[in-house]
Amino acid sequence: MKHLLILGTRGIPARHGGFETFAEQFSFYLKRRGWEVTVYCQEKGRGCFFEDDWNGIHRVHILVARALEDAKGTIVFDWKSTCHAARQQGVMLTLGYNTAIFCALYRLKRIKNIINMDGIEWQRDKWSFLERTWLYLNEKAGLLLGDHLVADHPEIKRHLAGFISKKKITMIPYTAPMVRSADAAYLNQFHLEPGKFVLLIARPESENSILKIVRAYTAQKRYMPLVVLGKYDSKHYEYQKQVLDAGNDEIMFVGVIYDQTVVQALRFYARFYVHGHTVGGTNPSLVEALGAGSPVLAHDNRFNRWVAGEGALFFGDEQTCDRQITKLLQDDDLVAKMRVASKRRYFEQFTEDKVYGAYERLLGEYAD
Repeated sequence: MKHLLILGTRGIPARHGGFETFAEQFSFYLKRRGWEVTVYCQEKGRGCFFEDDWNGIHRVHILVARALEDAKGTIVFDWKSTCHAARQQGVMLTLGYNTAIFCALYRLKRIKNIINMDGIEWQRDKWSFLERTWLYLNEKAGLLLGDHLVADHPEIKRHLAGFISKKKITMIPYTAPMVRSADAAYLNQFHLEPGKFVLLIARPESENSILKIVRAYTAQKRYMPLVVLGKYDSKHYEYQKQVLDAGNDEIMFVGVIYDQTVVQALRFYARFYVHGHTVGGTNPSLVEALGAGSPVLAHDNRFNRWVAGEGALFFGDEQTCDRQITKLLQDDDLVAKMRVASKRRYFEQFTEDKVYGAYERLLGEYAD
């Protein structure tokens, strides 16, 4: 039986982000295909580790004294996970290159390791100089230490190919479940009606253009709420305070929602989805919007242009965002056409069979 070990996420079930969701869903896919799958999970606590099985997936829980959100704790978790995995039989799939230097251990033991290189992480605004230096150096370590690399976007592949051979890189984007229907009753808790709200889902960071979007939305009366998902803390984070202060009675900050049936209903029934990410490759939340058939208004950059396709609308500055929002709130025919375009783009590139199938074929070459 082929055995895959997945490292680099906080673990499953998914509660934190795109990598965790991918690890969970891809594990189930491989399990159905006859693979044995192990996922490493970060747990707060003291000690070494413990193991269990969850829905047929083997989990190794690594105990770290620091909080899950703590960067130093994540480094400790990655090191302990790598040391444990290096004693196992199988092929490694490392999600992200933040601690790629640790993959030298696999090289020493001649263990095959595939690295998903994620976005160009060291370019993000949120990192300090030292953090950017660490990430930059680990990106270069990943290029050298990975047996093969996965780029989740053509532009990421182009970036990586500036340093190594294209033959060592396979472009495989993210996927998301196709949402064909949803229970509108999930909207009741927010006092929303189908097609009568706009949706924004993103981490509250400046690189995701949230302040720009909120200011554009409040530039005039919309007669329709903008629903914003995410955890906002005005006491400890200045940018989040600015976003909250920019809102008005048409901006609904509903916090973090972990129940995916609720989130899918919000995506499915939103009039359109606003995506402000400015860096990275294929962002999972944008793919999820396409999979739900949601019309997309996205920040205009090379990453979003490829993912969302020609059927989306784009904005660069606050004024353009304001105009595009107005257009989408007024033009029902345009919204209907964009909904069809989102579904078409999803089927062209991002279905689960295409993405997971590509991963399985690649991993199978190294598992034999």
